Amino acid sequence: MTATADAEAAANELTPLADYLGSVLRRLRALPPLDLDLTQAHGNTLAEDVLAPHAFPAFDQAAIDGYAARWEDLALARGAGYAPAAGPLPGAGRTGEPRPVRLNVVGDLGAASWRPVRLTPGACFSVAAGSPLPSTADVVVPVEWTDQGMAAVEIYRIPKRGYGVRRAGEEVAAGELLARAGTYVSPALVAIFAATGIGHVVVRPSPRVVIVATGDELVDVGRASQPGQVVDTNSHALTAAAAEVGALAYRVGICDDDPEGLRGLLEDQTLRADLIITTGGTGTGPGDMVRRILSRREGSRAGPVTFTEVALYPGTALGFGTVGAEEVPVVCLPGDPGAALIGFEVLARPAIQLLAGAEPVFRPSARAHLLETVSSPAGLREFRPAHVAERRGGGYTVQPLRGGPYTLSGLADANGLLVLGERVTTAAAGSTVDVLLLDRRR
Repeated sequence: MTATADAEAAANELTPLADYLGSVLRRLRALPPLDLDLTQAHGNTLAEDVLAPHAFPAFDQAAIDGYAARWEDLALARGAGYAPAAGPLPGAGRTGEPRPVRLNVVGDLGAASWRPVRLTPGACFSVAAGSPLPSTADVVVPVEWTDQGMAAVEIYRIPKRGYGVRRAGEEVAAGELLARAGTYVSPALVAIFAATGIGHVVVRPSPRVVIVATGDELVDVGRASQPGQVVDTNSHALTAAAAEVGALAYRVGICDDDPEGLRGLLEDQTLRADLIITTGGTGTGPGDMVRRILSRREGSRAGPVTFTEVALYPGTALGFGTVGAEEVPVVCLPGDPGAALIGFEVLARPAIQLLAGAEPVFRPSARAHLLETVSSPAGLREFRPAHVAERRGGGYTVQPLRGGPYTLSGLADANGLLVLGERVTTAAAGSTVDVLLLDRRR
């Protein structure tokens, strides 16, 4: 049997990624909902649909500073059948040009005005943006189109009917659906909730995620690695990744390959965690303590966690199960930093999204024009760091980044992940491929 045939046979024994993800996510449930004050709701996801209890705007109002008037007074003053256009600017009234329209200013209205008022023919009110509109007004003339008179005003340019006016319920009607369950509560959504009279919303809390790095070889950051030592990259990177997706992320730090120490640490962390993420020790070697300990049922203290060889590149060995008496979900990722970050993207991130009640749980995907020929391991679904750009005229291009999926420099530069399926061994330049779009802030 050739080396290629050996590789394909081994790959056929792996669990397809889609099947594995489905089996994991079906075991998770969104966290119980909370009723939160609006000021605390930002960053969570809605647990139920939200309807507007009141209209917005709540009353007819001026959208700009100017003079609230009846449009028919402006049109009739220019002559019957007058059709407004971009009329003359200040200085009108010279020979051959329409004369200004003159109206009496009968009062001033500000945003705090509350008494109802009504316009009579030939009159107007000076209004500030946000002030209630007189009941018969249907246009607001901008200040700069007038001589800014106080007792009487000359209007040099006539706007269209409805200009400068915001009608009650124009933006949101009472009873209108503002957001569906699963929607992320953004600052703009907080604003529209407040504007329509909502002070509390029911949300899913942000998941509390604990990150633990395991291995006798690990040392903390701030020093260079020596033979037999590896700087703990994963717990820092994964804490940042969990926070980026909206979790309350807690880095525990380094846990040695000590069975009792690992059991005790996990038992302690179940008291404050909705999800635990470990890195390292997922393989089958003699030092892979996480797999050896968590795959056994040890009363209420650990397990059972199932470790599965998944058709994923990089990092085929993944673990999922529960720990502790509370059966807190645990995701076990490989120790290689590149494999850990890819594992987070494909497994831990969707799990966090599901716990938070967010929809959708997966990154947005697109089809893209591949700019460079790449090869991929047979039988494995590869996620490779890439740069995705929008094409002029629509669509995307994708450029694989240097070094492949294991390199941290490529992951740091990536704004997308090139996805090559299990049956793809070579993807030619010019072909169309799948990409996951990363929401990098750059």
